[in-house]
Amino acid sequence: MKSLQSTTRLHNGVEMPWLGLGVFKVEEGEEVISSVKAAIEAGYKSIDTAAIYGNEEGVGKAIAESGVPREELFITTKLWNSEQGYESTLAAFEESLKKLQLDYVDLYLIHWPVPKKDKYKETWKAFEKLYKDGKVRAIGVSNFKEHHLEDLIADSEIKPMVNQVEYHPRLSQGSLHDYCKKHGIQLEAWSPLMQGGLLDDQVLKEIADKHGKSTAQVILRWDLQNEVVTIPKSTKPHRIKENADVFDFELSSEEMEKINGLNQDKRVGPDPDDMDRE
Repeated sequence: MKSLQSTTRLHNGVEMPWLGLGVFKVEEGEEVISSVKAAIEAGYKSIDTAAIYGNEEGVGKAIAESGVPREELFITTKLWNSEQGYESTLAAFEESLKKLQLDYVDLYLIHWPVPKKDKYKETWKAFEKLYKDGKVRAIGVSNFKEHHLEDLIADSEIKPMVNQVEYHPRLSQGSLHDYCKKHGIQLEAWSPLMQGGLLDDQVLKEIADKHGKSTAQVILRWDLQNEVVTIPKSTKPHRIKENADVFDFELSSEEMEKINGLNQDKRVGPDPDDMDRE
């Protein structure tokens, strides 16, 4: 991965950028429009949103106004928990598409497994239909643990191409990462910077000083060297650029091991087994 345009090839052959912009908690309207435009101007090709974020319309507007051809961009959105089920998924997808003002999305994800509802298999059947109908170029899941993936794959025609999960040096999910690699599922990180909670870590600071980089850049580089797609969120143009400036240095195997050693299996978000919020 040599640049912001570098991609990983998903198991269906679709190329997905290694680095993108996440827009979780970015306000609909001017804030999200200017953030997405700043990212596209800085060379980002991948934008990750979700129905529950309430900012798909702003993302769509920014894409339309960016002047960049649609086929050069990689747009991800996600299905919210309350819309799981076959027909409701198809309807929710059309609503997202309309808000984004797009003819297709590049990646569509089930946002949470919500095991108590037990609808993710039925939902996945709708995802398979959307994929076969050419409405989405790739389908995947978010926040699925190994047992959710095993359960889903056992009854599916098509394996998920991506699993987007909470992933950072305090939660490196080694066993899940190995499982995904074995099954050709690309792991993707949300909250890669642990919502800012890692920026003052001493180990990371020392490594960052050695490379003349920020701790955020070191964490993002660690993601990439672990072959994990990552989508840091920012609304500030200078930070959006800084987050992308991670392709001109490399962490040594010793530095990678030091960062791996920070794992505490510590989440900032909900445990997927307990998450049943509508």
